[in-house]
This record gives sequence, C-alpha cells and structure tokens, in this order.
Amino acid sequence: MRVLPFGDAALLAEFTTLDDVMAHYSALSASLPPGVTELVPAARTILVTFDAPASSAVVRQWLEDTAPHDAEAGTAEHPGDLVTLEVDYSGQDLPEVARLLGVSETEVVRQHQHCEWTAAFTGFAPGFAYLVAPENPLQVPRLAEPRTRVPAGSVGLAGEFSGVYPSESPGGWQLIGRTDARLWDPAREQPALITPGARVRFRAV
Repeated sequence: MRVLPFGDAALLAEFTTLDDVMAHYSALSASLPPGVTELVPAARTILVTFDAPASSAVVRQWLEDTAPHDAEAGTAEHPGDLVTLEVDYSGQDLPEVARLLGVSETEVVRQHQHCEWTAAFTGFAPGFAYLVAPENPLQVPRLAEPRTRVPAGSVGLAGEFSGVYPSESPGGWQLIGRTDARLWDPAREQPALITPGARVRFRAV
C-alpha cells in the first residue's frame, strides 16, 4: 500500500490488485476512527476523507496499522447487505456469451445465478456497481464497439465483472438480461441500491 496526500482533507491509498483493495476496504470499514467521513474504493485505490478531530498524520497511521481482512474470512465475519435482483435473462448478447464460453445459454444463466457477487466499487454512472465473484466462470471481453444506447436495468458482463446499468447510457458490456430494480433513486435515503461491500444475488423470472 502506498499512501498519497489528496488535498487538505483526504488521503489516497494505492494498491496492487483489486483483491487488496477489497480486503483493506473491509477492514477499514469495520474500524473507522473519529473524523474519517468517507471511504471510496476503486479498482486499485481507496480514497479516505476526514475532518476534525482527525488529521492527515492520524489517518495515515490508521491506514498503515489496519491489517487487511483475509478474503474469505473477512467476508464471513463481516458480510455486506444482501441485495437480490430478479432478472429476465433474454439479453441480446446471451447467445454470443454462451458461444464464447463454450456452454449453453441455460448454463450461462445458471452460473450467473449460482455466484454470490460482491460490489467491489462503484463508478461509471451513479449507482453502477462493479460486481465480482470468486473464481467467476463468466469472464468475457467487452464489445469491440460499444453501443450508443443501453437501456436502464440491463445486466451485463465484462472481463471479471458483472454489473447492472442504473440508467440509459452508452456501454460496451455483453448484455445477458434485464431487471426492473431501481439501482439509483435520489429520493431514497441511500440513493444507490448496491454499495461497496454489498452482496448481490441474481434470480431468474
């Protein structure tokens, strides 16, 4: 881990892998000291913001002293909220995903539902969570040419991730289904349905 200053009231912790980010994010979330206001994980970093009574030196020491959770033990001891999403698995890329993986479309759907996904971080658009699963069997490349319009609720795959588009937008993920769940609602107390650390299950309808 490398810790860098990020303005007057934040530090940026850099990591080598996404697994390192998730292990440290789990441990840090469970031990927030007074004054730390937010942790924002990304693919290789965690942004830490703070105010009084914390100081840059105090927060840096906390970051350096907090041991990361073991990937499996940490999940078991500090499970995130479980979000279940009902999905119509009729996405336009489902046949191509099955072809790329050398399995049937039914098997793609079965494997996607069988995984318990974890939100590693959010980004791209408000409410868009990058979901990962141990030994994810559904790793496929992004589209060679992104679409200019992906409908809200589209469930996709790209590389090691699965995700759900919270709003209509351009996108290059392989689409395997769609959900009616509202991933982002500013009127809710917590606008994002899926936040970092949350567990996600998909269920066919």
